[in-house]
Amino acid sequence: MPNTETQNGVYKVQVMDRAVAILDVLAANGSELSLGDLTEALQLHKSTVHRLLMVLESYRFVDKNPLTGRYRLGMRLFELGSKAVANLNLRDRARLKLERLAFETNETVHLCVMDHGEMLYLDKVEPQRSVRLASSVGRRISAHCSGVGKAMLAYMEEGKVREILRKSGLPSITKNTITTPAVLRVELQKIHERGYAVDNEENEEGVRCIAAPIFDYSGQAVAAVSISGPTFRLGQSQVPSLAKIVLGIAAEISQELGAPAQSRAAAR
Repeated sequence: MPNTETQNGVYKVQVMDRAVAILDVLAANGSELSLGDLTEALQLHKSTVHRLLMVLESYRFVDKNPLTGRYRLGMRLFELGSKAVANLNLRDRARLKLERLAFETNETVHLCVMDHGEMLYLDKVEPQRSVRLASSVGRRISAHCSGVGKAMLAYMEEGKVREILRKSGLPSITKNTITTPAVLRVELQKIHERGYAVDNEENEEGVRCIAAPIFDYSGQAVAAVSISGPTFRLGQSQVPSLAKIVLGIAAEISQELGAPAQSRAAAR
């Protein structure tokens, strides 16, 4: 008589092996793949791959592009905690530079990535100040009203920006929040031209933020670094000089991630 428990164990291991294989193929390819592409690469039946993709998508290990129906790696790992982030090497590589940025500007420094249209705080360095910002690692904020979010949106494909705005909208957070697509497009173009973004009390009244994108080896904006402080301390007249420092740190982190020279130059 067959051992049902053993059979179930073997089946579960096989399912896990195949799920990991899907992630490996997506990671190795570096771009979106169709169900047919994955089926061919894995030499599995299409229905089997589809079922596995549905499970992976439900846990957000895989994202499905609603415009093309193709699949890409998701950002679930960033939500599994600091160990997963350390494995991705971004926070570890950036940490000393974040500390230097906080020392040079004497303002709060944040390192963020975009996940499902929102900005996720990966790291934070506080200055030696009595007045500090109430932010924390793991917090999420909207992309359209934050310096880090706008810094990344400005370097994304227009189709991806439209997709994000379609899902999240442009809710008004403060009286300064940009709430219309046309105005946001103009703002993103300005950011792309000068290399950095400014949040002028758009996410929180009385707080100003200067942010710059971080690029990876493929030239894609994968994160953003920022300094934030109260407007009475971080005035408009100080923005250009402080932005130069933020841009320099962003370029250094990008270099650590193997970004092409032209991408690093775009952020200066």
